[in-house]
Amino acid sequence: MELLIALSIGVMVSCGVYLILRPSTFPVVVGLTFLSYAVNVFLFAMGSLKIGIPPILSEKIDTYTDPLPQALVLTAIVISFGMTAFLIVLALRARDTLGTDHIDGKAYLPSSAEIQESEQADKEVNNSTSERVTKEHTAANQESKP
Repeated sequence: MELLIALSIGVMVSCGVYLILRPSTFPVVVGLTFLSYAVNVFLFAMGSLKIGIPPILSEKIDTYTDPLPQALVLTAIVISFGMTAFLIVLALRARDTLGTDHIDGKAYLPSSAEIQESEQADKEVNNSTSERVTKEHTAANQESKP
């Protein structure tokens, strides 16, 4: 069971770090959420979660589970939810103000090769459109002649 928990924490941390390093804001928010989930699972694992045992000390009960990890995780869930909501609102506001989703606020600048490809595609579309219009105009003129 510990191996499965350790692997899941590792996968969540890896995904979180990968997403945090992305240039757009939404993957960063999702990456931070993954990291907070990984920390929550880590806290549960460190607290040695016991199932079916009450978290209250009593004279009748010999064994009990420690309620501190559960309380910490519950607090962390609430704080991470508030932080995620704040980051989403901040990202939406920055996108409205700057007009881009980039972390640094820089707009995406296409490379010169992408600009040339786009211009070539536009020329091809314009040429095919003008040829089609010319053919239609010629056909219409021929039909109208008696």
